[in-house]
Amino acid sequence: MSWDILSLILIVSGALVLVALERLYPYDRGQKLLRDGFWTDFLLYALLQSYVLGLVIKHLVVWIDAGAGFSRLRLVSDWPVAAQVLFFLVLHDFYIYWFHRLQHRSPVLWRIHEAHHSTKDVDWLSGSRSHSLEILINQSIEFGAILFLGGAPEVFLIKGVLSAVWGMYIHSNIDVRSGVLQYVLNGPEMHRWHHSADAADGGFNFSTKLAVWDWLFGTARRPARKPAAYGLSDVDFPKGYVAQHLFAFRRR
Repeated sequence: MSWDILSLILIVSGALVLVALERLYPYDRGQKLLRDGFWTDFLLYALLQSYVLGLVIKHLVVWIDAGAGFSRLRLVSDWPVAAQVLFFLVLHDFYIYWFHRLQHRSPVLWRIHEAHHSTKDVDWLSGSRSHSLEILINQSIEFGAILFLGGAPEVFLIKGVLSAVWGMYIHSNIDVRSGVLQYVLNGPEMHRWHHSADAADGGFNFSTKLAVWDWLFGTARRPARKPAAYGLSDVDFPKGYVAQHLFAFRRR
């Protein structure tokens, strides 16, 4: 089976497992599966936007490499695929931690990150609601690095699966208690706090896959209680894909 097909099967399977676990072991009881904004997030963000931006980013990084010729250096091409995946996972995770922190501190970058924090019900699908400009920046860097350093073709798909499934997992409404693993691997018990209403300004728990960055750089919080609410407390965020995108460019 090709990685093109297998990657799709793994992402869909991961989503179905997480949805089932949300029903069986909910972190916040009473949260609906078809919550407010579900179809916008699923059809327009998760499916349409992801597909279109995937094509745009692919052509963009290939175009850059055609002119610059970075991939011809084959800096990691001779590494085993597993080593390449691990390298790019850690490298991008370190980058995204610092960029994520900057988004919460820069008024300009916060404008394109705000949409991601607008959901009042955080679940497996919430991570898909991200402004297209934010995705364009981060995934161009994520997949551009793989191409420019000479990563194997399958690394793109393996990394894509890991990013998609882990992104769904850390936002999921699952009551997870991972113990000492939460000092290394990020999960819902910390990332749901990142989406709490009192964390939107300044924030904490910025890590994506590796929680170690938050612990190392002093931005980790792991309260014993649960958040009282999620989403944005200072703005009336609009409904609808187009309105949510245009909201980033509103007048102050």
